[in-house]
Amino acid sequence: MSDSSTSTDLASSLRALLTGLAPGDRLPSSRELTRRYRVGPGTVSRAIATLAAEGAVVTRPGSGTFVALRRERPADGVPDTSWQSVALSGRDFDPGVAVEPPRPLPEGMIAMAGGYPHETLQPTRALGAALARAARRPDAWHRAPTAGLAPLRAIFARQAGGAVTAEDVLVTGGAQGALSMLFRAIAAPGGAVLMESPTYPGALAAARAAGLRPVPVPMDGDGIRPGLLADAFAMTGARVLYCQPTFHNPTGTVLAPERRGQVAEVARAAGAFLIEDDFARHLGHGGPLPPPLVADDRDGTVIHLTSLTKPAAPSLRIGAVIARGPVLRRLAGMRFVDDFFTARPLQEAAIELLSTPAWDRHLRALGAALRERRTLLAGALASRVPGWRLTRSPAGGLHLWVELPPGADDAAFAAAAREHGVAVDAGRRFFPAEPSGAYLRLSFAAAADTADLAEGAHRLAAVARGEVRVRAETFSPR
Repeated sequence: MSDSSTSTDLASSLRALLTGLAPGDRLPSSRELTRRYRVGPGTVSRAIATLAAEGAVVTRPGSGTFVALRRERPADGVPDTSWQSVALSGRDFDPGVAVEPPRPLPEGMIAMAGGYPHETLQPTRALGAALARAARRPDAWHRAPTAGLAPLRAIFARQAGGAVTAEDVLVTGGAQGALSMLFRAIAAPGGAVLMESPTYPGALAAARAAGLRPVPVPMDGDGIRPGLLADAFAMTGARVLYCQPTFHNPTGTVLAPERRGQVAEVARAAGAFLIEDDFARHLGHGGPLPPPLVADDRDGTVIHLTSLTKPAAPSLRIGAVIARGPVLRRLAGMRFVDDFFTARPLQEAAIELLSTPAWDRHLRALGAALRERRTLLAGALASRVPGWRLTRSPAGGLHLWVELPPGADDAAFAAAAREHGVAVDAGRRFFPAEPSGAYLRLSFAAAADTADLAEGAHRLAAVARGEVRVRAETFSPR
């Protein structure tokens, strides 16, 4: 009898064995099957491989072979993907409540949620012209260096200031993917990562996806608290701090000057990296800005993260990581494994955009528009909803952070607001652990214009008073 017929007979015998087992039950070991059926180890391996290809069993190296979920094709022909829960076991992905996929807004819904300015605040003409010029370059579609094009790296280095050079810069496809890469590169799964509380939900999701455990560090009006930060490092043994020192999302806080050196020193003393998310560097409302923390860093403690997507457009997926020492070499190596390099036409377009006077004009106009919108919304809320507490009037960024009265439910309010025709972000998804209260994050940049912002404040006041005046199904276009 041939080896193939022997393994086929064994596979048939094992199918009969499976009928008496439940999904998830472990099959006898290969040694036991060899003894029981009086066949060789190779015959057992081939039979198990046949059953695995049929989806009848799942093999887990080091653990054994297990009965798979029964997959019977339903009579109505609806696909059944339940088997994937078994195939995906062993590598969990739990972003918690941080990630909410964007949903298209119904006609007439006022957008006061999300993290991007409305398209009317984007430099679409300048972007189109920059992309057209970039596409005409002879080498526009050539492969780009893994670290990024030298002129673009030089631009990011100049923006950071201090002793930063182009050699310290790694161009990335936006900031979110770079943040995910950073968490995977510098922290072991299961470890702690310290974060301001509240913080950016995308950072929470990226940390959890990397198998890390976000640990909250409280803030006050001057930013993250250095004393509690030192305690958190000592208690957790964390080797990573993620923070947003300039126009923090969602509160708009700027780390106080006297704390900048303290926070960096605490991280340095703990032998930890400080990831500085400087996403809002170009979202100031016209006032002076503190330099990035990386500008004063000499020892490679600070890893700087920046992006052009917020001030330009969501699809200009161009960002940069600035780092020094072995960590930069590790990041470059991971970048080569992940996606080789950022698309060259986008890099060329970014160089064209940042090198023209149109970019500076856009930033000035954007800052003025954001300042006007912030002032209008803050004033409208103060007059219409006096029971709410605006934690600060930010000097930059895209949002107001509002505390609701004691006993309020921010998630329930956000759902009610959506029914009343205005989309807002519930505050609880911004906290690494238990929220310190009920908050809303209100964008003053996502709405089409200031008239929509005023109407949005009116609708929010109606929700706060318990009035039902506008229903989603009866919206009229504005």
